[in-house]
Formats: sequence, C-alpha cells, structure tokens
Amino acid sequence: MFIVIEGSLLIELRDGKVEINSGEMFVIPRGVEHKPSATDECQIMIVEPKGVVNTGGTESRLMAENDVWV
Repeated sequence: MFIVIEGSLLIELRDGKVEINSGEMFVIPRGVEHKPSATDECQIMIVEPKGVVNTGGTESRLMAENDVWV
C-alpha cells in the first residue's frame, strides 16, 4: 500500500497507470508488478507485509536486506 504524504506519485502497472496525490493511497494486490516513480520530490509511506522483497524476488544489486528497520 502506498500512501502519499506530500507530492504526487505515478504507479505504472502492466495494464495502465495510477496517479496518487497528497492524502491519497493505493493498494497493490499481491503479486501485481508495479513501478512507482515521481518527477518531483514526493514523500510517501509504504505499508507491506513482513517478508516482502523489494525486487519481487528477482536477484539484483538493488535487493535490500529484508525486515530491517531504517
């Protein structure tokens, strides 16, 4: 789930795009590929179940260590 605190976020899906703005949220169903981006600074909060891998399970240099608080 993406919650936009400030700014605007574009989420690209295989079948379209969704733009969410300050104060709005969007829930990505489990297993749906998505690519969030913003052209300007955007403050967001991401809520996801424990164990979710940030690269969807694809091995990559972008893969973050799992279940670590920042």
